Amino acid sequence: MSAEQKAKAKAEQAAGAAKKTAGKAVGNESARAKGEAEQTKGDARAAKEKGKDTLRP
Repeated sequence: MSAEQKAKAKAEQAAGAAKKTAGKAVGNESARAKGEAEQTKGDARAAKEKGKDTLRP
């Protein structure tokens, strides 16, 4: 399950970065903010999974 969660985190990070870049390119602050939030959510999920890996024997 950890690999699945890591993949989900990477997907969120990539989608968020794309939305953020697109919003910034067209001057849409709402889209940029949503993309940034999604990217941050992916970052948090990745950090959680990395922490789990650290604690596993």
